Amino acid sequence: MKNYTSTFAIACALALQLLAGCGGQTARPNLILLYTDDQGQWAQGIYNNAEIHTPHTDRIFQEGATFRQAFVTTPVCSPARASLMTSRYSIQHGIEDWIDHRKEQEVGIDSAFTLLPEVLQDAGYATGLIGKWHLGNQPEFHPTQHGFDYFMGFLEGGNKPWDPLLEVNGTPTQLSGPLPDILMDDALAFIQGHQADPFFLSVNFRAPHAPHKPVPEEDDSPYLSLDPTLPDYPNLAVDWLKNLTREYYAAVTSIDRNVGRMLDELDALNLTDNTIVIFTSDHGYNMGHRGIWSKGNGNWALEHNWRDRIKRPNMWDTSLLTPLGIRWPGRIEPSTEIPGIITTLDFYPTILAMLDVESPLGLQLEGTSFLPLLSNPATTLHDTTFGSYDLRHGGLAHMRMIRTPEWKYVVHYEDRELDELYHLATDPDEFTNLAQSPVHATVRQSLEQHLIKWQRSLNDPILP
Repeated sequence: MKNYTSTFAIACALALQLLAGCGGQTARPNLILLYTDDQGQWAQGIYNNAEIHTPHTDRIFQEGATFRQAFVTTPVCSPARASLMTSRYSIQHGIEDWIDHRKEQEVGIDSAFTLLPEVLQDAGYATGLIGKWHLGNQPEFHPTQHGFDYFMGFLEGGNKPWDPLLEVNGTPTQLSGPLPDILMDDALAFIQGHQADPFFLSVNFRAPHAPHKPVPEEDDSPYLSLDPTLPDYPNLAVDWLKNLTREYYAAVTSIDRNVGRMLDELDALNLTDNTIVIFTSDHGYNMGHRGIWSKGNGNWALEHNWRDRIKRPNMWDTSLLTPLGIRWPGRIEPSTEIPGIITTLDFYPTILAMLDVESPLGLQLEGTSFLPLLSNPATTLHDTTFGSYDLRHGGLAHMRMIRTPEWKYVVHYEDRELDELYHLATDPDEFTNLAQSPVHATVRQSLEQHLIKWQRSLNDPILP
């Protein structure tokens, strides 16, 4: 019996190896989402930035698809993350600004929404979240209550870039070392432990969120003597911004180095061919762009006021545009360019389509699968996109946006004198506000009517 059992076990193991060797032919694909925090599209080498060192993450783009117009619908942390997880606008899921856990213990993701990992979990996927959550820190908001089998990281928005306090096996634990390396160590252990399972793993880096340093010397050294290029905007606080840019670049490179570790591990475990890798960020970022730094709740970065932390709430493209690269061996041709517009809301239905997982009956998703773009990049998914942002911390603003290939119109409900209209076709940098121009009144009125129709479809409470 002993010999028979041993022989049977060996035969089973060989059969499993044979099935695994068939890759995408028989095995369900794994999916890894690499999710950075506060990384503008411009802060990625593949988007023509020769100053930043991102060879490993660029490899994902080069071996797969590069998306040129990947937008979020709310340009700050918590709302953007909730929108990816629910495929709903912030108006719908109710998280309208970043969650300040010092004051908002009751705020978090509503259990009425079925999150993406819940659907994948029900479909038999092992699900893991490593890193930042920022969708509520009370027990009912915990990632393991919303579809993740495994969580290691931090529930709140901030953490230290070095020697962080993280939840490990359900217990707050003080760890030593750089945070990106600690997160990747755990991500690699998760992958190693789930080689036989189809898995969905989300690695949510804190970097390059401020404060950007300290980082390991190898990530910092490429920039010590760099004189970084700043946006062309008058009266920027140049010295301060150049130093901040060097630190920001180093934080991005700390992620890149760790992504290289993960790609190498997938190769070593023979998982590369059956693993979809998505690299993106929660929203865009500004480093002097249009005179501000940070994101949709940006602060002025001018010589006379950069110390004052004066808010400039915005929905500029630099705050909304994210890097997005997807590698899917055998399904996406290397160096594929996707010029069309997609939004955060499209991730949920796209991932279900990629993994051939059916959407639960009655599930409402606002997004559309962009799977057709991967085989036919010329396909148009969206002509018109919408967005919203309700600033509640450090100021007050209620903004609604409509964007077409030619125009962008932003309504400021707190003060309609601040409304913004940009002709993107001739002014892609959004420098010239035409909202008060009589010549463009007809365009503005048409866009506003379309915007209000969208708001009414969502029962937007800001409307009269």
